[in-house]
Amino acid sequence: MGENFRQVLLAEGQSRKILVRVPNWIGDAVMSTPALGAIRAAFPSWEIVLAANSVVCELMSPHPFCDRVIVYDKKGVDGGAAGLWKFSRRLGAEDFDGAILLQNALEAAILAALAGIKVRAGFSTDGRRLLLTHPVRRSKEALRLHHSQYYLEMLAGLGIAPAGFKTTLQCTDSERNWAGSVLGGERFAAINPGAAYGSAKRWYPKRFARVADALASDFGFKVLLVGGPAEAGIGSEILSEMSARALNMIGRTSVRRLMALLASSELVVTNDSGPMHVAAAFDRPVVALFGPTDHTVTSPLCSKLALVRKPTECAPCLKRECPGDHRCMAQISVEDVLAGVQALIGSGREKAENP
Repeated sequence: MGENFRQVLLAEGQSRKILVRVPNWIGDAVMSTPALGAIRAAFPSWEIVLAANSVVCELMSPHPFCDRVIVYDKKGVDGGAAGLWKFSRRLGAEDFDGAILLQNALEAAILAALAGIKVRAGFSTDGRRLLLTHPVRRSKEALRLHHSQYYLEMLAGLGIAPAGFKTTLQCTDSERNWAGSVLGGERFAAINPGAAYGSAKRWYPKRFARVADALASDFGFKVLLVGGPAEAGIGSEILSEMSARALNMIGRTSVRRLMALLASSELVVTNDSGPMHVAAAFDRPVVALFGPTDHTVTSPLCSKLALVRKPTECAPCLKRECPGDHRCMAQISVEDVLAGVQALIGSGREKAENP
């Protein structure tokens, strides 16, 4: 039944509107953008509306593959059973012809069904098969695909072909102008020392500080620290360990302005995190540190990548907190990271003096 999804909508769609439930994590949302591009290509004249939490909605507004976003605020007005029902009524009033659920959760299928959306498609995971009119079986092979390919695999089951494989984000001219004014035309290397998923994915502030000093002294960069409000303490610790000066913007930007800063940086050194995927979507050179997560499924998709990891018997464990000695990250040295930097941009000071 799934293979007829596109034909069913094209034949029966009245409002010519599609709801897409996108993932809740920034990194996953970025990795879903090739799938959004495929949906846009399959329905070029239709209105494509995304439903997501407030952070992801900010990330995707604006975006070339959607027309608008609807915030699903589970931690606020849409929380609990009453909030879910109220939000489903709001979706129902939109009169969508179909829903594509990139998010795997049962709740996504419940919302689409309660909203009265007649054509509902997604992987038949989490016991939601009976709530989908066009369920797609998820194979064991799909679980081993890169996340961007995983979403495309589901669409292939619906008869929707890929339209490209690059992750994509968009900054407005005003956002880029703001970033330009903050950076003042200097060559900045951004360091993203946090990771919202958990501490197991984070390298160490003292080592980030040594990398930052080398970026300044050996490679001629100004240093920019970026991250969310919860990572402000990490930023302060890095600054206290540094000899060079740095522009600390951790916790001081919106999601949109963080995007603009990353898009304007000449290099990004980062843990496996949402901002890592944001930088890759703007095709910035990325030095990515991987420990407990699986680089084969979540590596950043950019043309210039130095992936730094140390194979250990316990990785990838995918745990938020390390129950042991954190060896997968502890074994990554400052020299390992700087070797990644040099591999991407050359020999340093010579590059700075002859841009």
